[in-house]
Amino acid sequence: MGECFCVLGPWLGNELNPAPSCLAAQPGARAPGPRAASLREEGDARAWAARAAPGAAGIGAASGTIMAAGIGTGRGISRDNWHKRRKTGGKRKPYHKKRKYELGRPAANTKIGPRRIHTVRVRGGNKKYRALRLDVGNFSWGSECCTRKTRIIDVVYNASNNELVRTKTLVKNCIVLIDSTPYRQWYESHYALPLGRKKGAKLTPEEEEILNKKRSKKIQKKYDERKKNAKISSLLEEQFQQGKLLACIASRPGQCGRADGYVLEGKELEFYLRKIKARKGK
Repeated sequence: MGECFCVLGPWLGNELNPAPSCLAAQPGARAPGPRAASLREEGDARAWAARAAPGAAGIGAASGTIMAAGIGTGRGISRDNWHKRRKTGGKRKPYHKKRKYELGRPAANTKIGPRRIHTVRVRGGNKKYRALRLDVGNFSWGSECCTRKTRIIDVVYNASNNELVRTKTLVKNCIVLIDSTPYRQWYESHYALPLGRKKGAKLTPEEEEILNKKRSKKIQKKYDERKKNAKISSLLEEQFQQGKLLACIASRPGQCGRADGYVLEGKELEFYLRKIKARKGK
């Protein structure tokens, strides 16, 4: 029973695929001729080329593409639970194929930049608006009932993940810095009082006209009444002097394609100022 019945034919072994031991052990085994040696060298060269460049034509190209994408064949992001193990550790048998309603999609990871929004067709033929980049939004100054479109400058705090602050990712409930100019212009035109200006600062002719315009008695009386309630908090005044306001994003940029929110005030502003200061101190 010591005989080896090998049906591999004329084996041209190489470094990647060495010849089986049964061929080497056979008595009287022939050494490969010059033709076989040249074929072996050619095979070695092909094998090393395939290993060095997995994106070559054929099977290597497909496997190279799949590995580069980081996904397996036929495997999308799935949010089902039947492919997970049981609590006992046992495997479940898949009793149906994947369903459209169990799919998952990649996160938007909205960054600060020129507006770029993709539409996504979703259940019911509806559309979602996936914001990939945004740099403006509508922010409400709640105590003054004033909403203005303004520029988003930076992301400064996120309660869930500091990585989203480092990468400046816009998500719901993140704290951002916005340009205060539209709110200052509204305040000065509404109350006829300067806001966020240093003492003795020179005004442009347009600003001079808004603040020191000659008005009729009736209109001036209206402005005088407004000025009684024109006082704002010292924390907000400091921010207006810097030209930036802290605001919170209340919309979901990856779902509705907008980064809208509200200006932080009062206890909420104090809370986030403490958090930002503590984070910078680390």
